[in-house]
Amino acid sequence: MDIRKEYLEFFKSKGHEVISSMPLVPDDPTLMFTNAGMVQFKDIFTGAVPRPVNPRATSCQLCVRAGGKHNDLENVGYTARHHTLFEMLGNFSFGDYFKEDAIAYAWEFVTVNLALPIEKLWVTVHDSDDEAFEIWSKHIDPSRIMRFGDKDNFWSMGDTGACGPCSEIFYDQGEEHFNGPEDKMGGDGDRFLEIWNLVFMQYERSSDGTLTALPKPSIDTGMGLERVMAIKEGVFNNFDSSNFQPIIKKLEELAEKEATSETIGSYRVIADHLRANSFMLSQGILFGNEGRPYVNRRIMRRAVRHGYLLGFREPFMAKLYDTLCDIMGSHYSELVEQKSYVKEQLTLEEERFFKTIDSGMTLFNEELKNTKDLFSGEIAFKLYDEKGFPLDLTEDMLRDRDIKVDVEKFEELMSLQKAKAKAAWKGSGDSATEGDFKTLIEKYGINEFIGYNTTTYESKIVALLDESFNEVQALEKGQSGWVMLDKTPFYATSGGQTGDIGALEDEGHIAIVKDTQKFHGLNLSKIKVEKSNLKVGEAVSAVVVNRWEVAKHHSATHLLQSALKMVLGDTVSQAGSLNDSNRLRFDFTYPKAMTNEEIEEVEDLVNSMIIRGLPGNVEELPIEEAKKKGAIAMFGEKYGDMVRVVSFGGISVEFCGGTHVRNTQDIGSFYITKESGVSAGVRRIEAVCGLAAIKYTKEYITKVNELQNELKNSDILLGVKKLKDQIKELKKELEEAQNSISAPITEEMIGDIKVVVDIVNNGDIKKIVDDYKNGNDKVAIMLIQAKSDKVMLVAGSKNCSVKAGDWIKAIAPIVGGGGGGRPDFAQAGGKDVSKVDEAKKAALEFAKENI
Repeated sequence: MDIRKEYLEFFKSKGHEVISSMPLVPDDPTLMFTNAGMVQFKDIFTGAVPRPVNPRATSCQLCVRAGGKHNDLENVGYTARHHTLFEMLGNFSFGDYFKEDAIAYAWEFVTVNLALPIEKLWVTVHDSDDEAFEIWSKHIDPSRIMRFGDKDNFWSMGDTGACGPCSEIFYDQGEEHFNGPEDKMGGDGDRFLEIWNLVFMQYERSSDGTLTALPKPSIDTGMGLERVMAIKEGVFNNFDSSNFQPIIKKLEELAEKEATSETIGSYRVIADHLRANSFMLSQGILFGNEGRPYVNRRIMRRAVRHGYLLGFREPFMAKLYDTLCDIMGSHYSELVEQKSYVKEQLTLEEERFFKTIDSGMTLFNEELKNTKDLFSGEIAFKLYDEKGFPLDLTEDMLRDRDIKVDVEKFEELMSLQKAKAKAAWKGSGDSATEGDFKTLIEKYGINEFIGYNTTTYESKIVALLDESFNEVQALEKGQSGWVMLDKTPFYATSGGQTGDIGALEDEGHIAIVKDTQKFHGLNLSKIKVEKSNLKVGEAVSAVVVNRWEVAKHHSATHLLQSALKMVLGDTVSQAGSLNDSNRLRFDFTYPKAMTNEEIEEVEDLVNSMIIRGLPGNVEELPIEEAKKKGAIAMFGEKYGDMVRVVSFGGISVEFCGGTHVRNTQDIGSFYITKESGVSAGVRRIEAVCGLAAIKYTKEYITKVNELQNELKNSDILLGVKKLKDQIKELKKELEEAQNSISAPITEEMIGDIKVVVDIVNNGDIKKIVDDYKNGNDKVAIMLIQAKSDKVMLVAGSKNCSVKAGDWIKAIAPIVGGGGGGRPDFAQAGGKDVSKVDEAKKAALEFAKENI
């Protein structure tokens, strides 16, 4: 049975709209990951957005509980039910049906569609919810309905807001399988398995705890797909179901060993973590050192460590990915669409960790020998800092031994490292922001930015600050400081766009605006007074001088992101940017260097958008409406209820607060000047447009002309080819000259052994020694060569009692050097060229003495 499909179609038949699983990165800033089915409907439940036309919805939501408040990571592999990623089936009513229908739907699906035996089912309700008890009594014998208190059967969204009692459905897995003291309804045992929770949102809780009945109560339910699959397949552990077993079987095949009771935990951890890593990567969450990417890395490295325990010493996770696609790819098409990308990312991250895991395990085991009750915080930090072991991985490795880490010491060292890193950022400007901005805001309020529509404005000076942000009444000629205008056309650095520069002018004053920054909402410009004194209260003409070129580069950045998605795929997302009047820099997620063909294609796409003259359009929209239009949000940015959306011809649509051109033709031309790596999984493109592109082109043409003149050939490629051919020919001639020896090498026979000891000025003496060994049955040869201030000695021996290694060791010190080698071949270097004759004489004597 395809339970997922059965569930969604069942509720669709009951008038519910089937809603796709929302991304694992939620819009909710309070959550690290989407951790429940109701997350995407939270704004509806709280009244932040209107109820949808259809007030009934159903979904199968991908959830992650591996970071933040909801973190099941430590339990995965040790219990039958915990997962880092799982699927939650849910049906929702937004002020439409309530308890009567919610209970009826649940009972019908469980007993008819799932065909679970009634004698195995139990129900719980809140001890005050007589209404739910009475409704359930129509479906199940009242003796099988249990009442519990707030801890088990009351749900709330937070300390205040929507809340209400809940009702849970339990499945009895059998006394014959689970008969411990906690295997009872309400106990902590595994006999009674919760499969479905029905939340009755019927109250509003105020700050004083008062509960007020909602005029239109709602329904929020959640049923774990993995649990239901296990029940239907007759297994008592989720990992024994068809959701995980194919992965575990494939892993056994790769490891060339079957799972045992001692190793099954590692197999389960890997099967679980593969799912979480793969879905995160398919949705653009890479591996990193902070936030969600760090959680992804922690999960991966935990999986790799368990792979290490199974004997893996090279990447293996990607080899399991096709099996995962076979299980889940038909419903989650992104797994299949992003297959090559995800496999590549998995392998890259595994390779990084495998490089240090051996030395890390050695360090861990050495410390473990000296550990009784508390594992060293210093070693735990060293494992983290030098070997890439997250703290919770070290804790996991100690779990079976019931040993804790000295977390206090670990955190102390972590804080110290952060402090050192911060201190290293000299000149970062941290101290420059230590102004009394609170007082400024209380006295003058937030000044208004009016620069979207104009680059000049007759402004009034509200406040002046010195360079240390102390408020002053005037700035004298030659002084620098900060100015706060009542209304300002100067854009403050934000969203990757640099702050505006320009001037403040009137009949008697001139001040140069060098930068504009935002401090707690205040838009302040850094100035230097060039003429006369500047005083608070004076009227000045504020003039922006760099806006047009900055706008060109910012708009080009938007076009660049669209082009990258077209060429590299939709998983490309912005990871940072910088736009000023001379260049743009765009960081984006991608696992490898772009090819020259890809770079050229992206460049051509951007220029085609420019040439087509796409009109620019700016709108202020409610955030939900902006999302429906497909507007791209900058990852990690926080947005209000209303957002500014910038679009160009419908091709590029982004949330953006920056300044832009009116038409893409205004950008001029666009050239990518560099593509490079920033960090693992993040690439960077640098480019120019507008006047900067003209300058770039002129400089390029100048260089081409200079090359033509130097090569004396209008066809540069042909000229370079001729030069390369000439160099190749000269190298060949030089090699032949070096290998030719002007004077014969001195040879003599000692018995039946040919002995060669000589000084060679030219040629490859290693090759000469090899040639002698190959051309003679019995030979002892040492050649000495002086080059500039260095001496090289090479010795060879074949079928004789002279050992080349011993020979070299005896002679090299004479020329101030040392070396060694095998009995048949050895070499050394020296630095005293004045002793080569002495070395030659000694070498010959050594040979005669040892033959």
